[in-house]
Amino acid sequence: MNIAKDRILIFGAGVVGSIYALRLAQYGVDVTVLARGERLKDLQHHGLRYNDSGTIKHISIPTIEQLADDDIYDFILVPVRYDQAESALAVLKNNQSQTIVTLTNTVGYDAWLDLVGDRLLPGFPGAGGDLKNGVLYAQFSTEKHQGTIFGEIDGTQTERVTQLAQLFKLVDLHYDIQSNIQAFHISHTAIAIANKHFYTKDGIVDIDTARNEQTLLQIATAIKQNLRLVEQAHIPIIPAETKILTEWSDSQIISLYQQMLNDAFIMDAILGDHAVNQKAETLLLQEAFNQTLARQVY
Repeated sequence: MNIAKDRILIFGAGVVGSIYALRLAQYGVDVTVLARGERLKDLQHHGLRYNDSGTIKHISIPTIEQLADDDIYDFILVPVRYDQAESALAVLKNNQSQTIVTLTNTVGYDAWLDLVGDRLLPGFPGAGGDLKNGVLYAQFSTEKHQGTIFGEIDGTQTERVTQLAQLFKLVDLHYDIQSNIQAFHISHTAIAIANKHFYTKDGIVDIDTARNEQTLLQIATAIKQNLRLVEQAHIPIIPAETKILTEWSDSQIISLYQQMLNDAFIMDAILGDHAVNQKAETLLLQEAFNQTLARQVY
């Protein structure tokens, strides 16, 4: 199959979906975005607007509001939050496309498999950014282990995995084919849910509180506790960059976060206006993480 002629659907035009749509479109890939509401209108009227080194540019990308069951794509990418994934896959349940790539946090796939079966190809995004006044501010990973992660649940190297890798290579996106994708997701969740200490009852903490050593100590403690639970469940901690945190002291982890919180881009991602939406995802992930590991241990 000619990878350059693959039909790709991005399900959702949020930050991550817009970033993948932008990169694919820039390389001439046949990409369509499913969007709704004001975001759909904005894309239709202005194209996908993005910041390019301080200059606002735009690119025209086909959009749809609804997906017909017989509108078939080679890959459907689903870059949504964990708390949105099940409802998104329910929409795709009857569509006849054969590969649905989820790019999100999770700890398991049972509910997703019930909806879309073996069409599911789990993954994790390798890009981030923000949408401000309809303009996309994108940042792509420059390291393989931080690129787009994906892999079959059983770890096999299938034709569709190879095809997706070729597509990402074509558009110059770093990627990593993961042979134990569930272990990766559980390991990543162990880190992600520690960030719950950045959230308050009503939203997110202010910058000073986020940088406070007491807040960061809570996060460091939670990370090490969560990773110990993963080890006790006999689940591999993946990748090595995550596993090494089990050997770090609290002060080393605090120092890492202090460096991260001095980066304006990371700061905006963690504490920006849109970050409040991550609170629901984090709390659901915390519950799923605890339940999953409890089943593994007992």
